[in-house]
Amino acid sequence: MMTKTVASLLLVLFISGGASLAFAQRRKSVVDLIIRGGTVVTMDGSRRVIENGGIAIKDGRIVAVDTAALMDLNYGARQVIDAQGKVVIPGLINGHTHVPMTLFRGIADDLDLQEWLTKYIFPAEAKNVTEDFVRVGTRLGLAEMIRSGTTTYCDMYYFEDAIADETSKAGMRGVLGETVIDFAVADNKTNAEAMAYVEKFVRHWKGNALIVPAIAPHAPYTVSEDHLKAIRAFSDRTGAPIVTHISETKREVDDSIKAKGASPVDYLNRIGFLNDRVIAAHMVWVSAEELGLLKKLGVGIVHNPQSNMKLASGVAPVPEMLKENLPVGLGTDGAASNNDLNLWEEMDTAAKLHKLISNDPKVVSAQEAFEMATIRGARALHLENEIGSLEQGKRADIVIVDLDDLNQTPFYNIYSDLVYATKASDVRTVIIEGRVVMRDRRLLTLNEETIKTDARKYRERIIQSVGIKTVPED
Repeated sequence: MMTKTVASLLLVLFISGGASLAFAQRRKSVVDLIIRGGTVVTMDGSRRVIENGGIAIKDGRIVAVDTAALMDLNYGARQVIDAQGKVVIPGLINGHTHVPMTLFRGIADDLDLQEWLTKYIFPAEAKNVTEDFVRVGTRLGLAEMIRSGTTTYCDMYYFEDAIADETSKAGMRGVLGETVIDFAVADNKTNAEAMAYVEKFVRHWKGNALIVPAIAPHAPYTVSEDHLKAIRAFSDRTGAPIVTHISETKREVDDSIKAKGASPVDYLNRIGFLNDRVIAAHMVWVSAEELGLLKKLGVGIVHNPQSNMKLASGVAPVPEMLKENLPVGLGTDGAASNNDLNLWEEMDTAAKLHKLISNDPKVVSAQEAFEMATIRGARALHLENEIGSLEQGKRADIVIVDLDDLNQTPFYNIYSDLVYATKASDVRTVIIEGRVVMRDRRLLTLNEETIKTDARKYRERIIQSVGIKTVPED
């Protein structure tokens, strides 16, 4: 009798336990992808860093960010990426590029901005830029950026519809601005043609998951007041961001004061151009009062330390921008004036440059530099609700970086390691909109060998068109 009672009890417990296990398994949410293990640097509001963390992803967005143990308990996935021993970070944001200019990498160096532009770049563009040129250069730039962990970039160039097409095919995110400038260029010969192109471009890409179409007046010294006002009206009507260069050099500021009676910032404010849809590259020569105005208006700012150094344009007052909590990100500028698209170098340079210039080793800390390449960079592009940090509901733009290379050993502080020691070659895996676009250093959406072959063909054409000497003269 006792044996039957015990057997019955064991049977009940077995059934009950099995039912509980089955119930627990049924309660697991099924997602598309789980990143498990590693140090997760969230860049959320409290700047959480989760040791042995995990991220669940579904339909291109982040479902949860927590410990790996809680991921195992609550989620199941069709695909799991093991990030043990690595660091998991938000995708980097390159806030200012001219991406097809990868094909002009190195054609003219060691010159000031005006000579570089007028004697070399503008003539080279006039003789070489076509839609095919733009596509080949864009693919080269996309591959370079993805390989180095950049998941979003902000661009200004010609044939921007073709750039958007290539960017979308590669699975990358872009805020892409079609250039408007007051002289004939490769894709549009008049302002009327340019505005018609932009109208069609914005209508075509608006609402796309990866592409934010924008309008890009080159600068206040190359676009007339009437055209700038029309661009602002276009942005008001369509919601398109405005991408532009402002106060890049002292000469630009001096010429503006002479011609318009105001600095570029004050002039643009006077004509009603500035607002919280503007993304302003450089902002090197700005006053404290102008910074206050930019903050009030919500203008996004993109600091380009290496390009500004190479062209001797000056040093932007970034410590003051950070002190005032302005939305300032980092950009590489075009590869013709940098000469690469490497955000790791920009972070390192930004942190060190401002320490030197201010004679204060405490300004632009490693954490602040990393913020500029992630969440603060997202603010500069007015996309902080979508990208820039690893948080529930945000777009799943995620990068997995090695932590065990020689240049990262030994490891003590995560931000120090990321900003001062990590190299582009340490990036292992890149995920954009929940899609793996590079895994274990292998590009999955772009053919690297074909890209390099196509780019090298343009080298010969460019040399012949502008008479570049590839070997220095004695």
